[in-house]
Amino acid sequence: MANKHLSLFLVLLGLSASLASGQVLFQGFNWESWKHNGGWYNFLMGKKELVEWLNWLRTDVGFDGWRFDFAKGYSADVAKIYIDRSEPSFAVAEIWTSLAYGGDGKPNLNQDQHRQELVNWVDKVGGKGPATTFDFTSKGILNVAVEGELWRLRGTDGKAPGMIGWWPAKAVTFVDNHDTGSTQHMWPFPSDRVMQGYAYILTHPGTPCIFYDHFFDWGLKDEIDRLVSIRTRHGIHSESKLQIIEADADLYLAEIDGKVIVKLGPRYDVGHLIPGGFKVAAHGNDYAVWEKI
Repeated sequence: MANKHLSLFLVLLGLSASLASGQVLFQGFNWESWKHNGGWYNFLMGKKELVEWLNWLRTDVGFDGWRFDFAKGYSADVAKIYIDRSEPSFAVAEIWTSLAYGGDGKPNLNQDQHRQELVNWVDKVGGKGPATTFDFTSKGILNVAVEGELWRLRGTDGKAPGMIGWWPAKAVTFVDNHDTGSTQHMWPFPSDRVMQGYAYILTHPGTPCIFYDHFFDWGLKDEIDRLVSIRTRHGIHSESKLQIIEADADLYLAEIDGKVIVKLGPRYDVGHLIPGGFKVAAHGNDYAVWEKI
């Protein structure tokens, strides 16, 4: 994917989340009433002009994918129109909603309702097409798991607890983005454990997304590059087979496609869990990756 699609992320239909609190955005229109009014982007002239613009961006400029900003703010039916009529190779939606939290202020183990919202959006837009969503479920769980609660990375069904556990082909995994991290810092990944996050998403199913700041500004380029090389070398892809070996407070160990093993957490005594024929290919602060020889 990285070799074929160089210009993927275009913000489409984005309105600032700070304006999405019910006040008037246009005369006679507010965020809560868009369904009743049909949405300003549903106007026939708006549809036609946007479709023409998207097709121009794709055929003349060279963009081949769209990022739908704040996609929970408008119907999936609207996104479907633009995807169907512009035929991108890739499309990803930002559907950022709150996880389910317990009385201790931490996410519940079961986040099925949260990831179901992501699945529902893809279903409505067209599961056989290019539409995907950012896996905010995995992001939220990872945020907490790397703080000594790695048991969270095995769901109640024994699979990955995020969208990648249900529909990995349609899940775009990430550690942080311009909203959660960077200067906005709205839901940041623990800064001293960022590479654990990349060790997870770059070895697991789903389509991993690398944050510009981490790669270029944080001095993590070489470490991330090594993980990308391992993924590429062993053909790990969005639907790779994941086998979770251990998921305890201080250890998460998983095997992917029988070719790669990843370890997160401070526990070092894991040699008895690593089968023969594997060698260490990358390691760092509380993470390690083995590859099959």
